[in-house]
Amino acid sequence: MNKSSIMDAESHLETVLIGQSEAMQRLRSMILRVARTNASVLLTGPSGSGKEVVARAIHDVSARSAHCFSAVNCGAIPAELIESELFGHEKGAFTGAIARRTGHFEASSGGSIFLDEIGDMRFDMQVKLLRVLEDRAITRVGSSEARAIDVRVISATHQDLGTAIAEGRFRTDLFFRLGVVVLRIPSLASRAEDIPALIRHFQRNVAGEQKCRFDADAMAELMAHGWPGNVRELRNLVERANTLYPGETIGGLDARMLLDPAGFDPADLAHAYAAPEEDGAHFGRPAAPARTPQPGQPIDLKREIEAIELEQIHVALDLADGIIADAARLLTLKRTTLIEKMRKYGLQQQAA
Repeated sequence: MNKSSIMDAESHLETVLIGQSEAMQRLRSMILRVARTNASVLLTGPSGSGKEVVARAIHDVSARSAHCFSAVNCGAIPAELIESELFGHEKGAFTGAIARRTGHFEASSGGSIFLDEIGDMRFDMQVKLLRVLEDRAITRVGSSEARAIDVRVISATHQDLGTAIAEGRFRTDLFFRLGVVVLRIPSLASRAEDIPALIRHFQRNVAGEQKCRFDADAMAELMAHGWPGNVRELRNLVERANTLYPGETIGGLDARMLLDPAGFDPADLAHAYAAPEEDGAHFGRPAAPARTPQPGQPIDLKREIEAIELEQIHVALDLADGIIADAARLLTLKRTTLIEKMRKYGLQQQAA
């Protein structure tokens, strides 16, 4: 690549691999390095972290970008059909083969093929795939003629292939052939600082009146979330937020509901505004009295909610003897979320 091509590639990667965290900068740098070669690349990382996006990015900034990019989910194809899908078949090769079919490897010649969930491939197919990678040739099902191919192989899995190899479910030689270069895709939780940029990216084509906004409390909730579904989960949350709150600003409580729509109980919100119990249910700490709106007198709803939240944090800390992890469980919050709220209200951390 010349200097101009490198600058174009860097610019393209920043538009498709969003974020300026150290992990993302390092990933983009590695992609630029491997894109200059034809080496096979194995992508690892949790489900939803964007492995196919990375595979396409490698193809797009390589010399093969003008040719085909094929994506194949090895775990979604029935075991009896995967050989035909990958290598093609001749007419009459098996029941239902009514015409000749070109497989993904042959169709992608000159370009790149992405084999997703390679860890789910059955063992006998692993042997055939290894032979294709060694010989750089495929043989259609029902044929004896080998056909040369020129294709770059990018594969991915969320499985621990080391464990699969130890258990005899994955071939060691195939692992080394696929993973000439191994790139680890970071989880979203490990690069939470990229969340605001990702939200802007997911909203780039949303009309202004349909676009929601997240205030500081909501963003703190998102930053503290564990994101088991990674970038895919965040993308779905942004779409859900735009649908439910078009043109509105989302606060911390709304963000919590968006993060766990199935587990959010509207009764929790009603309970938060309920009048205090007379039997001392607030464990010796008097609750702030409920305010009754007076004609012409505005109520600062945000301040009222914060007062209730602060009161409940005090109660939980008292019950937990100041142990933050226990208090967070009582409040059904993540420990990191509670710590952020304590910082917000200027509460002294008493114990870990």
